[in-house]
Amino acid sequence: MAVFLPATRESIIQALRAYHPYDTISSFYQILEDPSFAPYALSMKMLAIKNLIEEFMERKMPEDLFHLLTRLRPFFSSVPNVKTAKIVWDVIDSLGKMPGTSDLQIELCRETVQWARAERRTFLRRRLEARLAALLLEDKEYLEALTLLNGLVKEVRRLDDKLLLVEIHLLESKLHSSLRDLQKAKAALLAAKTAANAVYLPPAQQAAMDFQSGILLLEEKEYRIADSYFFEAFESFTDLEDPKGVLSLKYNLLCMIILDEADNVADIISNDVDYHNRGPDLDAMEALANARNMRSLNLFEIALRDYKAQLEGDPIVHRHLSSLYDTLLEDNLCRLVEPFSRVEIAHISELIKLPVDHVEQKLCRMILDKKFTGIMDQGAGCLVIFDDPELHPIYPETLVTILDAGKVVDSLYARYAKLIS
Repeated sequence: MAVFLPATRESIIQALRAYHPYDTISSFYQILEDPSFAPYALSMKMLAIKNLIEEFMERKMPEDLFHLLTRLRPFFSSVPNVKTAKIVWDVIDSLGKMPGTSDLQIELCRETVQWARAERRTFLRRRLEARLAALLLEDKEYLEALTLLNGLVKEVRRLDDKLLLVEIHLLESKLHSSLRDLQKAKAALLAAKTAANAVYLPPAQQAAMDFQSGILLLEEKEYRIADSYFFEAFESFTDLEDPKGVLSLKYNLLCMIILDEADNVADIISNDVDYHNRGPDLDAMEALANARNMRSLNLFEIALRDYKAQLEGDPIVHRHLSSLYDTLLEDNLCRLVEPFSRVEIAHISELIKLPVDHVEQKLCRMILDKKFTGIMDQGAGCLVIFDDPELHPIYPETLVTILDAGKVVDSLYARYAKLIS
């Protein structure tokens, strides 16, 4: 017969006072062996499980936390489904807070899904599969995640579980966005918003939806609208003390930098972010904003070098660095040629520290795009810059006259057509 401790408050206190941590853990397991399932004993067992989870987290014991659910399965058969679900989510959430445990989380979710299916705990199983799909998405196991989500969507639609349907469609949108299939990502996000209209959405899920909306708008270069979505997500995540708040602000600042509003970045960071929560992501954005304000390609390259992980390592930011680089290059070239009416291309190349042919091609494109008025004297290797010509007032008046004359001709033709018909 298994040795057990009575499920009482005194046993809990005794376990907490144990000299060695392993004695504490062993005592809690012995409390769970108590055969009594009276309401008081059950509440003490729940308290023992809570303390076990905290012990494993405090002492960084992810493997023991992983095996806890397996050891608790006989206990689950004697407690209500609601309490079982609470314990399962507490263990999975606690394991998720430990760094470097993504593989362990995936394995735990897979095992628990199989157990829930065998025990016919359908409600818990569907939510575990949604969590598993989210973990697979983070681990870039896109095919398995997509297969899982497709099956879940069909099942949840039949059951009309709107809240879970919102979560699944949102995961679908993130998955297709990661695969760069923006049309399917937008369709899935629209389906999530449609389902959300019929149910109260928790603040965390609303913030996640705003964040995903901002991501898709950013990909479509709708920077102004994306900026507002990211700021909404930042405020919601900050209220919830969710670390995604910093990421939302990072993308919000990226939109501002692209929109040439970089001079506000430093103020927003200092006013809206607690000093202790500032990290390299926001420092990277501040460095980019400084480069944009100074119109300095050199500062831009320094920022890329100093914050490589936060800029080039972030796929969302990385996709917009090339356009930002082109913008900064154009700004830098405009700043360099401003004082001249005629300047050697080799001299500009030396000032900007780029190859002559690259500078020449960029200047030609800027002339064609009417970024400034000038010509390339390739024979002399010079750029000739003209002053912007003053528009004579007679030109717009002439255009108005021609348009009015066209309207008169059209009116006369219409009358003639009526007469001969």
